[in-house]
Amino acid sequence: MKQVRTLLAAVAAGLAALTGTALTAAPASAAQGAFTPGTAWTDQSGNALQMHGLGIIKVGSTWYAFGEDKTAESSANAQFQDIPCYSSADLAHWTYQGQALARQSTGDLGPGRVIERPKVIFNAATGQYVMYLHVDSSSYSEAKVGVATSSSVCGPYAYHGSFQPLGFQSRDIGLFEDTDGSAYLLSEDRANGLRIDRLSADYLSVTSAVAVLPDYEAPAMMKIGGTYYIFGSHLTGWSANDNVYATATSLAGPWSAAGTFAPARTSTYQSQTANVITVQGSAGTTYIYAGDRWTTSNLGTSPLIWLPLTIHGTTVTMGWYNQWSLDTSAGTWSASASLPPSGPHVLTDQNSGMAMDVTGASKAAGALVIQWPANGGANQEWTLQPVSGNVFTVHNANSGLCLDVPGSSAAQGVQLDQGTCNGGASQEWAFEAVGSYQSASDADFVLASVNSGLIAEVKGNSTASHAPVDQWPSNGGANQAWAIG
Repeated sequence: MKQVRTLLAAVAAGLAALTGTALTAAPASAAQGAFTPGTAWTDQSGNALQMHGLGIIKVGSTWYAFGEDKTAESSANAQFQDIPCYSSADLAHWTYQGQALARQSTGDLGPGRVIERPKVIFNAATGQYVMYLHVDSSSYSEAKVGVATSSSVCGPYAYHGSFQPLGFQSRDIGLFEDTDGSAYLLSEDRANGLRIDRLSADYLSVTSAVAVLPDYEAPAMMKIGGTYYIFGSHLTGWSANDNVYATATSLAGPWSAAGTFAPARTSTYQSQTANVITVQGSAGTTYIYAGDRWTTSNLGTSPLIWLPLTIHGTTVTMGWYNQWSLDTSAGTWSASASLPPSGPHVLTDQNSGMAMDVTGASKAAGALVIQWPANGGANQEWTLQPVSGNVFTVHNANSGLCLDVPGSSAAQGVQLDQGTCNGGASQEWAFEAVGSYQSASDADFVLASVNSGLIAEVKGNSTASHAPVDQWPSNGGANQAWAIG
């Protein structure tokens, strides 16, 4: 099937050359889409999607995706084949459109070369789609970016060569277009760090350095209001790690300290950032993490891990869902699998085996939250009420009050209490599955404060009765994991 696809793409490119027109992608029909992360994901012909290192752009009502075609490759034998282009109306069902950029007989795009992380943006002034790529030798010794352009979103793209931006190394890359039309290259410079560089007005070259962050790879960026969010991965080769994010109100910084957005020690649910996708609709906006779970023995079969992000202010969290749905028209998402059901529950700390409790069975606002041996008391029952996605308010069955961070504090170590329910972010908790992630019945959860991003835990890993439940940075400890009973 790979050969058939290649032949069809070559025929289409030849027709385009003869007629003077570019290959035009046909839009897919709109529908609500369902996503099952970690499972095989195929195009309209049943071929595995080769959208690794994802580049994505929306044109009208249609999304177009680009990726590294890694069919039949392994990590020991990864070399450029082509950059495919796909189209979709709902981000879930994809139609293969052809080769946006094909392998050449020699040069940067020739046999044995490394071409990774294709990213595409549209330059309104020139009417050109501009593609950036990581271009390298098989030993990763060149560390360059390549540039290609096309008047049609799916190409074929004309390749214009490669360079080291401003004379610096460049490996994993990302592209970001700001709301004012300025565009930026995100570039991993092993010697210095993760670079943010401004592109020229035509987007074809790099003109100036904007900021240098600590050294992360697999960069991706988005903007919400006046806040920039940058995502990236630690440098661990093909192995997954706890990816991080940082925020700033200016691309030049200062940037916040980097923090995890998925539960610590899940290695971002065994994936690496490829891109982030903003889906704006009539009823809201969904932000999607798009990652790769690399299968080193056969890279072309590497699962694509797409999960919705929960964002409040500068706090970003992400949970696991066996299946979730997206309505691209409305801009909203929903999930059921791997989320705890609404209703009363006992929350049991996995480190101590004790229950989350309101001290003294108090019904007073401000009463502190502790752990205590399970006793069947109503003060150990918590009713989950959904807010949206994986976010719940947590109501104590004895008092009717809400699990709260006093004073809406974002400081680590603050003991939780129960407060009069007020709809505030300090009373909203994102439930993120840890453990097997397979379903609510066999997954434990961390409870991330939507206000602070910190995790509800038993302080100091204590196994003592009456130990306080506080908020603390995610660290993967058993004292931060709660069974939902």
